[in-house]
Amino acid sequence: MTYRIKVPARTLEVDEAHILSGLEHQLERLQEYRRPLLVGLAVLLLAAAVILGVFWMDRQASDKAQALEREADRLLAARSTADPKNADKILKEALAKYREVVEQYPRTAAAPLAMFHLGNVQAQANDLPAAIDTYQRFLLLYGGNQALAGLVQQRLAYSYLLKGDRDQAAKAFTAIVDTPGALLKDQALFELARLEESQSRPEGALAYYQELIKNYP
Repeated sequence: MTYRIKVPARTLEVDEAHILSGLEHQLERLQEYRRPLLVGLAVLLLAAAVILGVFWMDRQASDKAQALEREADRLLAARSTADPKNADKILKEALAKYREVVEQYPRTAAAPLAMFHLGNVQAQANDLPAAIDTYQRFLLLYGGNQALAGLVQQRLAYSYLLKGDRDQAAKAFTAIVDTPGALLKDQALFELARLEESQSRPEGALAYYQELIKNYP
């Protein structure tokens, strides 16, 4: 007896038709969303280009600011050994370099230190109002920089003393004492005590000296 093997009917053509139909449907949907997808991709590329451009510009600004600050530092170092006739000229050149960093590149890491040096140079040039203004601007813009804020407050206080304004000097020294993490608190207490003595207030001077001995033995 012979047996016939039943072969199932071929459905490949139908399956291929379904697959082709599905692909055509997907292609049609892609065509519908093609424009929004291209627009979105263009926006992403543009945003990436803008971000890279900002980073590049910040890097360029940082390099220029550091170069200016190094040049100003070099001028100040050269001034100490220069001919006295040229000392004032060199000081003005250094001042101009520091001012350029502060005014042209205020968002760079070099700006706070440059502003501190700018105030110091202005004080050396006996321009105390300008130095005081610079120190105050530093505290307004970079007061969160604890490494420099205490030093700036101290310079501000001494500038007030040189100007003869004892009340403002006392406020600046007190700000150092009251600022958490500030440097030179012991020196500030000592100067406050001396201010009290100079104004014939021995009780106030004694209180500051006692606080100094207690907290900074």
